[in-house]
Amino acid sequence: MTLDVRLDDELARRRRESELGGGAERIERQHREGKLTARERVALLFDPGSFQELDQLVVHRSTDFDMEKQRVAGDGVVTGYGTIMGRLVYAFAQDFTVFGGSLSEAHAEKIVKIMDLAMRNGAPVVGLNDSGGARIQEGVVSLGGYAEIFLRNTLASGVIPQISAIMGPCAGGAVYSPAITDFILMVRESSYMFVTGPDVIKTVTHEEVTMEKLGGADTHNQISGVAHFAAGSDEECLAMVRELLSYMPSNNMEDPPRIATTDDINRVDLQLDSFIPENANQPYEMRDLIRIIADESHFFEVHQHFARNLVVGFMRLDGAPVGVVANQPSFLAGVLDINASRKGARFVRFCDAFNIPLLVLEDVPGFLPGTEQEYGGIIIHGAKLLFALAEATVPKITVITRKAYGGAYCVMNSKHIRADMNYAYPTAEIAVMGAEGAVNILYRREVAAADDPQEARREKVNEYKEKFANPYIAAERGYVDEIIEPRFTRRKLITAFAMLRNKRDRNPPRKHGNIPL
Repeated sequence: MTLDVRLDDELARRRRESELGGGAERIERQHREGKLTARERVALLFDPGSFQELDQLVVHRSTDFDMEKQRVAGDGVVTGYGTIMGRLVYAFAQDFTVFGGSLSEAHAEKIVKIMDLAMRNGAPVVGLNDSGGARIQEGVVSLGGYAEIFLRNTLASGVIPQISAIMGPCAGGAVYSPAITDFILMVRESSYMFVTGPDVIKTVTHEEVTMEKLGGADTHNQISGVAHFAAGSDEECLAMVRELLSYMPSNNMEDPPRIATTDDINRVDLQLDSFIPENANQPYEMRDLIRIIADESHFFEVHQHFARNLVVGFMRLDGAPVGVVANQPSFLAGVLDINASRKGARFVRFCDAFNIPLLVLEDVPGFLPGTEQEYGGIIIHGAKLLFALAEATVPKITVITRKAYGGAYCVMNSKHIRADMNYAYPTAEIAVMGAEGAVNILYRREVAAADDPQEARREKVNEYKEKFANPYIAAERGYVDEIIEPRFTRRKLITAFAMLRNKRDRNPPRKHGNIPL
């Protein structure tokens, strides 16, 4: 009996040591910086009481630099599994209070173990990153640990969803694991990502920059596009992770989860009949249109602050998740450029990998002209979006609300690249280019020779608009399946996606395509 008590006492002692992490003082410092501890984050992420910790008593095996005197149970990372909204999810949460959350051989092995379990059991992995980087005392062993994680990120890509929440520092080689995952969330004022820090940059390039400006949440959400979401606090970030997971299946062999809704599938929205402005050059807010047709008027936007001329995100129609890709007329007239093409292609490929149907809402005047775009490789980057939509085999529906000009018409899920259903509003304009530009090319000499060039030009513009700035020629050729009254958009989409639920399509046998990178 005494032996059992001793065993219980020893187990309890080791567990307490692990749960205390780096100690009360470091936990208090974490809180002063506006950050939760690793265990507090795990508790908020998972359904209450569902998290099961693994490898809680693991310690590092390093003896250099007197490290054998500094062993903490858990070694700076909490790993395990539980449920989020009732579904199995694996996670790791780095503990900055223990060795600054630095990655050792043992630390990496813990993360690798749950990634392997997630792959075997077909469940998502969430990484809560808060680490000073590789543990210097372990040298190449810690670098090898990173590489082991990178390999598993790569092999898991497109098989199970992978989400990275950056909730503290993430620098150097550590950034490449989140970069391979599907979505990155960052917390303003407390998280940052960069390959080389401000001190190195100052030494090499003599450029002075703060950590926040170099790699903070706003930098990566607005400028680089590395991050997909920016949260104001740890709590908000973890709530966003939970909602994000609700739109995706547990793995690539399952369909996304459907939820009950009270929103009528036959709801008619009269406001849509006058939603598109009569003036073709007048902007409007595409996200408002999305919310009108979505279940409960809810749209979960992804990459909200980056490449704002293209809107991407998730909504539900009759309870089923749908990925939305939409031109945004209220920003740069919805034109496609390098960043918008990258943003759209990445999102489309995620949805296709995880069986999430795609809705494309199109109002695009073309690709952005200029030397900056051409020198930056708009040809290659624009082809990414084309490649992604052409390659996708999930149900794909397009609604042309207004402009569909030139090569951008082809790219934005046209019938010619295997769109399943293509609808157009009566306000749709499907042409090689706008009427003004077309007249400049087609009738330049005729207009110049006219007695009244301005009147002649006006007549030719109206003639071109009457002939081409409408959806009817495309409908006559079957490029548009139906011209619909905008008020019935929701019902049309729900019935079409229901019709496509059992769609079967495949690409030619191959190891993988060679997307223009």
